[in-house]
Amino acid sequence: MYIHPRPFDHPHAVELNDQVQLEYAERYGDEGDVTPLDPSMFEPPHGLYLLAYDAQDRPVATGGWRTQDRNDEGYSDGDAELKRMFVIPGSRGNGLARRILAALEADARAAGRIRMVLETGDQQPEAIALYTSSGYAPCEKFGHYRTYESSRCFAKPLR
Repeated sequence: MYIHPRPFDHPHAVELNDQVQLEYAERYGDEGDVTPLDPSMFEPPHGLYLLAYDAQDRPVATGGWRTQDRNDEGYSDGDAELKRMFVIPGSRGNGLARRILAALEADARAAGRIRMVLETGDQQPEAIALYTSSGYAPCEKFGHYRTYESSRCFAKPLR
């Protein structure tokens, strides 16, 4: 497995985003994550989007971060928001999400961000387990789904 930076609108990123949207829709019984995202949000130095590939050059995982600062959705100055962490079912359990998470944290730290934040949901216990075991703690809700009962927000200092 190897990990490469790619644009958020790269064909492989779009393919895996479609897959994660289907998983969200199945878990939550809705249309998936409708948080507004634009490819420019993940362009360095204000963000980064990563794709992981298997030995046959098939895309198997994604993850990205984007810059956030204090706004009316509850972010704080210096935040880096984790988005679209996803590993296809056949590649789960191999530590790939942890590798992507560590790379994103290091990049956000190098870009001067001081806190990594993320929003997930109560129907994603695997994600919650990954984040809490990686040093993330529950925090005040923020983001597009901050008013949803199922929303779970986490943060980790980067310094």
